[in-house]
Amino acid sequence: MIKKNKSLILNDLDAVISRDPATASRFQAALFSSGFHAICCYRINHFLWQKGWHNLARFLSQTARFLTGVEIHPGATIGQGFFIDHGMGVVIGETAEIGDNVTMYHNVTLGGTNLFDEKSKKTGKRHPTIGNNVVIGSGAQILGPIKIADNAKIGSNAIVVKDVLKGETVIGVAAHKIARESKNNKRFCAYGIDQNMTDPLDEKIKMLEAKIDDLEKKLSPKKTK
Repeated sequence: MIKKNKSLILNDLDAVISRDPATASRFQAALFSSGFHAICCYRINHFLWQKGWHNLARFLSQTARFLTGVEIHPGATIGQGFFIDHGMGVVIGETAEIGDNVTMYHNVTLGGTNLFDEKSKKTGKRHPTIGNNVVIGSGAQILGPIKIADNAKIGSNAIVVKDVLKGETVIGVAAHKIARESKNNKRFCAYGIDQNMTDPLDEKIKMLEAKIDDLEKKLSPKKTK
């Protein structure tokens, strides 16, 4: 968990240690975590963006993308304790908002929908808003100005185009709910899914298959001797 009296960088470092079993110290996190490198670059670029140095911030963010494989628009808003595990292929758009203690794996996209206003020539909110303590599994695509509430988990390769409520776990294409918030669901869950979780859609399909088999047996003519 983050500590408010710590600097942003120290919270980001400690997030790597607490959520990556392969990292044992701040030294290792600072040296070997490409996700941490990308976040450090973002913190600088976001500061420049807020000061109005937009072209410089964009140039440096593209440089960081080349070096780390992580693309974070300097206009995005990211809270403390953010952790990108493995890095590479992550894309975070300009109007994305990310809360505290969020964990994100590789190949995740926080993508935007086009809300371009032809009259005012301005863009509105196009990217997702992610709450606190959210886990987003690898390959997940979260698209549009939707809200992912606190403690939610997005399973790997899910495509999310609708709001996700607090504590819910969603999987699939398009993503659908498989779990609600509970004491067990509040624990950290790598890649946003637990091997013990069951998919209710899968269970319904199995139940329907069993009923069809039973009906076929009842309707099939009996063999005569």
